[in-house]
Amino acid sequence: MSKQPILYSFPENDALQDALFTFVLSHQNSALHRHHVFRIAVSGGSLPKMLASEKLLTSPEIQWDKWQIFFADERAVPLDHEDSNYALLKSELLDKIPADKPQPTVVPIDEKQLNNTQELADNYEQALVRYFAAKDSVKLPIFDLILLGCGPDGHTCSLFPEHELLRENIAWVAPIDDSPKPPKSRITLTLPVVTHALTVAFVATGEGKKEVMRKIFDSENGEGLPCALVNSGSRDRVVWFCDNKATEGVLYQKKSSL
Repeated sequence: MSKQPILYSFPENDALQDALFTFVLSHQNSALHRHHVFRIAVSGGSLPKMLASEKLLTSPEIQWDKWQIFFADERAVPLDHEDSNYALLKSELLDKIPADKPQPTVVPIDEKQLNNTQELADNYEQALVRYFAAKDSVKLPIFDLILLGCGPDGHTCSLFPEHELLRENIAWVAPIDDSPKPPKSRITLTLPVVTHALTVAFVATGEGKKEVMRKIFDSENGEGLPCALVNSGSRDRVVWFCDNKATEGVLYQKKSSL
């Protein structure tokens, strides 16, 4: 049985969104069967918009009140700032959940810690401890699902190529003050936390991603990229949702339906 990541490639975004909805619903139901909550971490970029399909927002099967939403990474900015992943998720998804439906639990950063990213990261780690169990009883939190994007450079969360944070193996959440992309100050889940999730799903679309997708899936030169490190760490627990533009020229085996 294959232990490799699964790569889906769809002709257009509608088909990708439909498949992503089916996938998320399935993982919600599995999580609720295990422990009555659905613990999910999300990143920013185009992901919230892709997640917030009409099906997801209107489906009677989505049990929003059982969702606990965390952030795979966040920028050290106020929650209403244009660079905030929380603000992005709020505008693209949270604000669109019908008011008559139960609302999810959302765990943002503490704005009082914005001037000290180490304190900001420590505070968010303590939030994870409260939701997942005391840190002395679990080595790493186990997310039911982590939804990530893939940057053109192969970064994911705020884990960047060749950055020292890729070697962090103790902290659950780490600060970064030299991000190659603005804003420079952020916090991020560490690589061991990401690869410890039950399932990791990437969403990557557009022709601007095809070069890095070839590196991640087809080239030894891409093995050290953060996205590729997630692939190698989580193996068949990683699923990619892409459009055909992003996977153009990728030789790795692709699937067109769930």
